[in-house]
Amino acid sequence: MLKLYNSLTNTEEEFQPLEEGVVRFYTCGPTVYDYAHVGNFRTFTFQDLLRRYLRYRNYRVKHVMNITDVDDKTIQNARKQGVSLKEYTAKYTEAFLEDSRTLRIEPPDIMPRATDHIPEMVRLIRTLEEKGFTYRKDGSIYFSISRFREYGKLSKADFSGAKSGARVDADKYDKENARDFVLWKAPKEGEDFWDTEIGPGRPGWHIECSAMSMKYLGETFDIHCGGADLVFPHHENEIAQSECATGKQFVRYWIHPEFLIVEGEKMSKSLGNFHTLRDLLTRGHSPESIRYLLLSVHYRKQLNFTADGLKQAQASIQRLEDFLVRTNEIAKPEDPSEDFREEVRKAREQFIEAMDNDLNTSAALAVLFEFVRACYQQDSRNALTGGDARIAAEFVHEVDNVFNILPPKSEELLDAEISEQIEARQAARLRRDFAEADRIRDGLASKGIQLEDTRDGVRWKRIH
Repeated sequence: MLKLYNSLTNTEEEFQPLEEGVVRFYTCGPTVYDYAHVGNFRTFTFQDLLRRYLRYRNYRVKHVMNITDVDDKTIQNARKQGVSLKEYTAKYTEAFLEDSRTLRIEPPDIMPRATDHIPEMVRLIRTLEEKGFTYRKDGSIYFSISRFREYGKLSKADFSGAKSGARVDADKYDKENARDFVLWKAPKEGEDFWDTEIGPGRPGWHIECSAMSMKYLGETFDIHCGGADLVFPHHENEIAQSECATGKQFVRYWIHPEFLIVEGEKMSKSLGNFHTLRDLLTRGHSPESIRYLLLSVHYRKQLNFTADGLKQAQASIQRLEDFLVRTNEIAKPEDPSEDFREEVRKAREQFIEAMDNDLNTSAALAVLFEFVRACYQQDSRNALTGGDARIAAEFVHEVDNVFNILPPKSEELLDAEISEQIEARQAARLRRDFAEADRIRDGLASKGIQLEDTRDGVRWKRIH
C-alpha cells in the first residue's frame, strides 16, 4: 500500500484517492519571470517521478500544472525591458518547457496559464465577497484571515491574534508578517489590468491556483504538490480562500519537497552558486546525471547539490548502461531459470516496498544496484543464462520507466553502423594497418563509443 507524507497532518498516510483507481493531482508550476534554477527542478523532477510511480501502481492520473504569467515579478520585469507582459512571459514559458523536455519531465495533462483564467478568478472572488470573507480598500479586494478559524492549519502557525485590516499587497511575504492578503489588486499606472464585474485590476498570486485547480480537478482533489517554500503564504492562502468559497476540504494530501543547497550553502546569486539547468549543461554535465542526482535523495531531505555528486551520478548511470550492454550480449529468447525468476520477483517486491514507503528513492535505487551487482556475480561464474539476462535487462528498464535516468539511444550512430566500424577496424588490424585501426577507434570514441578488446572479441559501450 502506497504511503505518502501529508504536510497537512504531518504524518505518513495510506494513499486512498477519492475515486478508486484515479488520482487528481495539481502542481504549482513556474512563475515565468526568469529561467528556472536547479532548485525549482528538484520539485518538478520529483513531481514527474510521483506521476510515473502512480501510473506504475496502475492509477490513472489527471495532472494539472499552472503557468503563473501575471504577478509582481513578471509585471515589473516586463516594464523594465519595455515589452508587453505577454511577450515577456512567452519567452520564459518556452524556456521552461524546453528545459523540462531536456530533463525528460513529462508534460502535465493540462497546463493552464493564469492570464487565460481571469473570469474564473473573478467568479471565485465574487463568491468570497458574497459569503462575507472579504473587504475592499482603495480599489483592491482583500481576504480577511480572521474570518477563517482554521487559518494556519497547514503551516502550523497560530494566527488567532492577527488583526483584521492589517493588509499586505505583495505576492510573497514572511510568516512573521502575516496579514490579510490581496485577492484583486487595483490597477497601477503602466501595469496590465482587466476590466471586470468586480472592477478594474489584476489577480493576486494566491487566487490564481485556487481558481485553476478547482476548474480542472473539482472543488476537492487528491494531491497538491509544491516546494517547501510555498507552504506559507501561498498554500495556506489557497486553502483559506478555496474552503471558504466551497465549504469543502480543498486538498486531501499536501506534498512538499525540501530545499536544495549547493556545495553545502544556500543557493544565491551573490555567492556565485546559483545554477540554471542551462548553466550546468554548458559545463558539460548531462541531463541524465542532473536528473539522477535530483532524485537520488529522499524528497523530504535537504539535497546537497555538488559537482562530485554529479560525477557520481554519471558513474552510476554508466554502470547501468554497461550492465545493459552485457545482458544484451548474452540475452536469448528462452525461459529464465526458476531460481533467477524468483530473484527478479524479490527485487521487484523490494523496489515497490521502498517506493511505497513515501517514495523512498534512495532505498529504491539501492535495490536496483544490489540486483545489478548480484547479476554480475552470477555472470562471473557463467551462471547467468540467456533467459536470465533477458529478464534482468527487462527489470532494469522497468525501474527506469519510473526514474527515467537512462539516456535515450543515440540517433547519431546506430548499432549496425558501430558493428560495421568495428569490422573495418578488425580488417585494418589484420593487414597491420594500425594507423587506420587507431583512426577508427578514435572516431568512435569521439562519438561516445568505447571499444574494449577481449579474448572473446571486441566489446563496445556508449559513454557520456
